Amino acid sequence: MIRSAVIQWASVLLAAVFGAFHSAEGGCSGKCCPGTDLTCTSLDWSSDRIYGTCYCDENCVRAKDCCFDYPTECSAQPCVVSEWTHWSGCVQPCQPSYRVRRRGIEINPRNSGQACPALEERAGCMEYQDHQGQSCGHAQGPALITTAEYSNGRIRQSLYGSPQHSGFCMEFKVESLNRHCMVENKPHTRWMQYLREGFVVCVLCQPPAISNHSHTCQGDGHYAERDDILHWQAVGSPQCRGTWRKVQKLQHCSCPPVHSFIFT
Repeated sequence: MIRSAVIQWASVLLAAVFGAFHSAEGGCSGKCCPGTDLTCTSLDWSSDRIYGTCYCDENCVRAKDCCFDYPTECSAQPCVVSEWTHWSGCVQPCQPSYRVRRRGIEINPRNSGQACPALEERAGCMEYQDHQGQSCGHAQGPALITTAEYSNGRIRQSLYGSPQHSGFCMEFKVESLNRHCMVENKPHTRWMQYLREGFVVCVLCQPPAISNHSHTCQGDGHYAERDDILHWQAVGSPQCRGTWRKVQKLQHCSCPPVHSFIFT
């Protein structure tokens, strides 16, 4: 009994000494592995204080068999991305389309670090000049709208010698909209959540959407009576559309941060 106890305590003491002065090959130094890798092992103390084979792969955290120094040697590195590029022009001019901005990966995630966010965003838009710089003209049809934030990045171009109109705002009361507007949740379509029946919305009419001849925007209801039902369509999701009634025209725009849109 005494001899057995002595041998057991001697083994523990040797293991402790060996653990305190473990060889350079022990632990996770230089051995951090992605995912599940059963060959990514070391001979050292584990995180639950057991000496023997321990692991340095990402799965060891869940399996609870990491080497004791895994948290320091294999600390999580989240994804690092660059700043967004400037918005591109509309992919297709003279019709409802979309614009794009992108960002790149500067540091890839490691050791279960936070994954990279979306690297591309799209937003609905429309440009009234073709690739040669010629005016497309203003088509007839429903009002084409997108988020008012688009006004911060849109290209305001006019033909040489043509003065730009200062713009105006129209207020409408939303009468109806289809279910597609309610379920849109992509980054470039979340603004459609502010379209609801009964809400009064503010819509900006600015260059280049303004017709040089009539100084109106497509579908803005400029010549409509207050009781007329007018149609609108969301740019970026053609399935999102509905109707509204004109409330009033505002020569001096003061649209609120939400429930505000822009004719495209």
